[in-house]
Amino acid sequence: MAEKGDCIASVYGYDLGGRFVNFQPLGFGVNGLVLSAVDSRACRKVAVKKIALSDARSMKHALREIKIIRRLDHDNIVKVYEVLGPKGTDLQGELFKFSVAYIVQEYMETDLARLLEQGTLTEEHAKLFMYQLLRGLKYIHSANVLHRDLKPANIFISTEDLVLKIGDFGLARIVDQHYSHKGHLSEGLVTKWYRSPRLLLSPNNYTKAIDMWAAGCILAEMLTGRMLFAGTL
Repeated sequence: MAEKGDCIASVYGYDLGGRFVNFQPLGFGVNGLVLSAVDSRACRKVAVKKIALSDARSMKHALREIKIIRRLDHDNIVKVYEVLGPKGTDLQGELFKFSVAYIVQEYMETDLARLLEQGTLTEEHAKLFMYQLLRGLKYIHSANVLHRDLKPANIFISTEDLVLKIGDFGLARIVDQHYSHKGHLSEGLVTKWYRSPRLLLSPNNYTKAIDMWAAGCILAEMLTGRMLFAGTL
């Protein structure tokens, strides 16, 4: 199994030394590929997101994402254990010296999108998940952060204890109280089904309300099995 996992790591260009083993594909985040692995030092399964630092733009996005995830610590936010460089080296804030970074974070069994593919949720489960989603979102906003990409694929679930956690902060932004909160969301980077009609018409003018709208769309999908505006845009 370890040899197969090492082969998968090699195929996807993961170079973290010998500490992480048994790599398996998980999915894609906004800024990079995600594999699961076993951290032999901590004796736990983790998710490892690889971010290529190929140019100034990718470096800027990576720095922003890392800055945001390092300031968040909540029961309903996917926990980030550490950020490493090639061969598992400690970045120590010197991201510009490397061509790739690895975000080592908490492993979650599944996400809400996969659960919804199996059918609508019961009202009890929808209420439980929505409570946790809003609880996590309240914390994110209290930290002056906008997630900007809330959707079922970025909401992770532990099926054993039904714990929900928000993840993938690749498009998140820190709200600067001394600067304009406006910003541009590039079409194609964010799924349109969870964005408010106002944001679709004016992509450079938004507030924390965009996350709340997305949460409402997600609740509707949990209860009905349909995206709120599917087939109407």
